[in-house]
Amino acid sequence: MLLGTWNLENLYRPGGEFGPQDKAAYETKLAALAAVVAELDPALLGVQEVGEPEALRDLVGMLGGDWHVALSEHPDGRGIRVGFLSRTELRVLHDTDAFPAKLGPVQVGDDGETVARSGRGFLSVETETAAGPVRVAVAHLKSKLLSYPGDRFQPRDEGERARYGAYALYRRAAEATALRALADVLLAGDGRERDVAVLGDLNDEVQAATTQILLGPPGSEIGTPGFKVKDKGDLGRLWNVAPLIPADRRFSRVNSGRHELIDHILCSHRLIHRVTAAGTGLPGAGSPELPSVGADPQERRGAAGSDHAPVWVRVGG
Repeated sequence: MLLGTWNLENLYRPGGEFGPQDKAAYETKLAALAAVVAELDPALLGVQEVGEPEALRDLVGMLGGDWHVALSEHPDGRGIRVGFLSRTELRVLHDTDAFPAKLGPVQVGDDGETVARSGRGFLSVETETAAGPVRVAVAHLKSKLLSYPGDRFQPRDEGERARYGAYALYRRAAEATALRALADVLLAGDGRERDVAVLGDLNDEVQAATTQILLGPPGSEIGTPGFKVKDKGDLGRLWNVAPLIPADRRFSRVNSGRHELIDHILCSHRLIHRVTAAGTGLPGAGSPELPSVGADPQERRGAAGSDHAPVWVRVGG
């Protein structure tokens, strides 16, 4: 079974504010995305930046075969949301944008505005596999790319840049905390007996504090002696598959020329010990070839394909 995650980058139909400007560019984008999904051939693929459900249906229509789709009903202000494509039927377990009960609102701007919900919803599903049921949550956390009042992508001064960097971090940390709370529900107290994965565009790297929030109890990291030793922490732990990805492929985006892994798959104890391979891009291919993105996302409006590489794991029975 191949399980994956992919940010589809601005998947909108043409003619709107954010998508391709014409039908030709749209069809080129869909063809590029469909070619990757077809070659990846996932059993279950978490997707991000679905701007319009109709656009995802257009993509699925190009794939051939039977596919099942689940989408969150909690998009952000641009309409983008998370979802799943699956070869097997999906049962939606949760679709939520709520922060945990004890986590207070966080500041998001100089005007003092606060939010108590994630910018985009978290969606979890369950599906049947040869090894039994698997529960998977998909997320798209707050971006590191900063925006400022008045639809600006450049700050007026360095003080404003620092403040809005902090606001973005507050929000991403709160969203990671909410996602971890959902993971706890999916694990139901025993990751040794349940196949659970949390995946998506986490918008930060492996060692970032926000990414680390999702792991649960420390210890037993991949590559350490403790990984093969069972302990009580295994009940609630999630393992990031990043160390299993070959070093020359351990990135999913190129930001201003810098390779970074910001799309992740985290697995429960039962699942991680059946992972046989992990990677980015297409299995069997070389390092992903990605464009370098800058601070203004509008620069890639209507670009073919995606500025992210898919991240995947292969799981044995």
